[in-house]
Amino acid sequence: MSTTPMEYGQARGERVTALDVVRGFALCGILLANVQPIAASGAAAVTPDNGAAWMGLFVDQRFFPIFSLLFGVGFSLLFDSAARRTARPRVVLLRRLLALLVIGLAHHLLLWEGDILAVYAVVGLVVLLPSTWLPRSAVAVLAAVFVVASLVLSGGPFTLVPGLFLLGSALTRYGVVARIEHTAGWPAVLGALLAVAAVPVLWWQSTAEGPGFALAGLLLAGAYVCGLLVLLRTPLGPALRAVFVPLGRMALTNYLTATVLVLGIGHMIGGPPSGWSSVTVLSIAVPVLVAQRVFSGLWLRRHPQGPVEWLWRWATWGRRPPLRRDVGDRR
Repeated sequence: MSTTPMEYGQARGERVTALDVVRGFALCGILLANVQPIAASGAAAVTPDNGAAWMGLFVDQRFFPIFSLLFGVGFSLLFDSAARRTARPRVVLLRRLLALLVIGLAHHLLLWEGDILAVYAVVGLVVLLPSTWLPRSAVAVLAAVFVVASLVLSGGPFTLVPGLFLLGSALTRYGVVARIEHTAGWPAVLGALLAVAAVPVLWWQSTAEGPGFALAGLLLAGAYVCGLLVLLRTPLGPALRAVFVPLGRMALTNYLTATVLVLGIGHMIGGPPSGWSSVTVLSIAVPVLVAQRVFSGLWLRRHPQGPVEWLWRWATWGRRPPLRRDVGDRR
């Protein structure tokens, strides 16, 4: 069944700043969770010390759901844009996913075995791209089925990715994403409900094996996003945008360069990363994020997107985009 661009909730090609804020915030959490695995040269897991128990409650597996949701959102927004610019929008999406697969495989083979970009590309090819032929109601139902099945079967974090991709796509196609910058009411109510629901699940996670960890991750991820959307409507909004928008707009570049920086710092520190305290992890993550924020802000003054984003856009559309901004354009 075909779909129309307007079904995706974006009548124009405007950028939703709140998405950049959420993406930048999630990038910070992802790095915090990944410092030890990256420094351990791709180890699947590390055992933190007792002082880092808070990481297991509030950081580990709490931010990848946000990135997965945003990937589905971005995919559907791009489909909307491509459908207005070309008669074959799915070819554009196919090129974008194949390019991401190449980037992810290079990252996996050359730097870190824990790369998730290749996984995103494959799931996008298998799940997201075919979903563009489905009505939005079917996409919403499939999203719920995937998420619930993953929780019930305790399939691990990566099995949630297809459901979260589809959920992000459904939210876009129902117009929710287009309205997130215009209200704080429903994010406040939903965020409060998710936070309250997360309390017993966090206790469950700390006392027993099972799906509690993944469910807590989803609930807290949702609470984090809703909390940010509410704060963006307060006097804190400008500060949050100043901090997180540059990081979010260059999320792909920053994700990749963080691996290089953490590997270099880890080599200088030495010792097994599994023995690092939470203070050590923070002492690595915070300077990396500060450096990336400064670089991203400076780069975006003269360029419309990050360097890796620029290459990705080139591969997506099949033509070289401008690298520098026009004179006077400093958005």
